[in-house]
Amino acid sequence: MLYPRTRIPWLLVFGSALVLEMLALYFQYGMGLDPCVLCVYQRGAVLGIAIGGLIGAIYPQQLVVRAAGYLAIAASAALGLRFALQHVAVIGGSSFECGFLPDFPSWLPLHEWLPSLFQPTGMCGEIDWTFLGLAMPEVMIGVFAAYLAAVGYGLIAELITRKRIAVG
Repeated sequence: MLYPRTRIPWLLVFGSALVLEMLALYFQYGMGLDPCVLCVYQRGAVLGIAIGGLIGAIYPQQLVVRAAGYLAIAASAALGLRFALQHVAVIGGSSFECGFLPDFPSWLPLHEWLPSLFQPTGMCGEIDWTFLGLAMPEVMIGVFAAYLAAVGYGLIAELITRKRIAVG
């Protein structure tokens, strides 16, 4: 069992999110798949998950640090899941209008700071890649759900550990 009071699970979250960001860059620059606005939002959510993993890894023995990590990961995964579901709806023919410029908050213009990662250049309704018959946003639904499950696992481990400390 991976205990959230050690750095290993937090670094696994960070590392896996980093791998996803590198894969996104490979798909874009290596395979020529242009990301749309919803893809870029999902990349932002993965970045938030990576930051949450780093936060938790700073000092995992401290409850407030772990709580901040859980919050960052859960909020980012929930947002990413929302965007992935919206993306799947667009692929399925939803009337959602997919713009060309992301609507990041004015205090966090990721598309201006890191355009190579967060500047959309593609259309939302295009399916250029599949894995086991699933389009990329469908795969990302599973990825974001897995991160939410990992947060749930961590919280359950927190309760079990807290109970053991209180009893023993």
